[in-house]
Amino acid sequence: MDDRPLIAVLDYGIGNLRSAQKSLERMGADARLTADPAVVADSAGVVLPGVGAFGPCMAALERTGLDHQARWAVAAGRPFLGICIGLQLLYEGSEEAPGVAGLGILGGHVRKLPDTVKRPQMQWNRLEVRRSDPLLEGLEDAWVYFVHSYAAPPADNVVAVCDYGGPVAAVVAEGNVWATQFHPEKSARPGLKLLENFVHRARAA
Repeated sequence: MDDRPLIAVLDYGIGNLRSAQKSLERMGADARLTADPAVVADSAGVVLPGVGAFGPCMAALERTGLDHQARWAVAAGRPFLGICIGLQLLYEGSEEAPGVAGLGILGGHVRKLPDTVKRPQMQWNRLEVRRSDPLLEGLEDAWVYFVHSYAAPPADNVVAVCDYGGPVAAVVAEGNVWATQFHPEKSARPGLKLLENFVHRARAA
């Protein structure tokens, strides 16, 4: 019997989405790049990856109709994972694109990293887990790979941070929604462990 959960990787034509798909497959998922609402509806979990700038990425989501699919999946209780810009798109907006509305799944606005540090943060950095969460099992003090100039606002849903001129949100968790500012698919064994944890959540959902 095939126990690979179907995970929809939202394909809105931005960046290298296939690397996230392939990493999820390695961790036991039937991961499919898709813009098909029927696949999203059938999925056990949904992933929103991405690289680039907030404005163009949000425009691409809206152009493909995947903004509606993302909101539907969260409202339907599907385990949902945002990655990098996929994390930022979950918020109401971003300082990177004033006037552009985000998905509004999470409250608040994404902020630019402080002027005291080099932007973007493009390096490996250590995770500091602030609150235990199923997604972070086995990831205490792990080193993961970041590429970003903006970050989620500080809030109670920030379950892990990294130190980059002060604490910077690295992982958020709220209900059935998780998101990472770093790239799990580029973070070697710790990143694969996080994706494996997400696959387990999807399988159990």
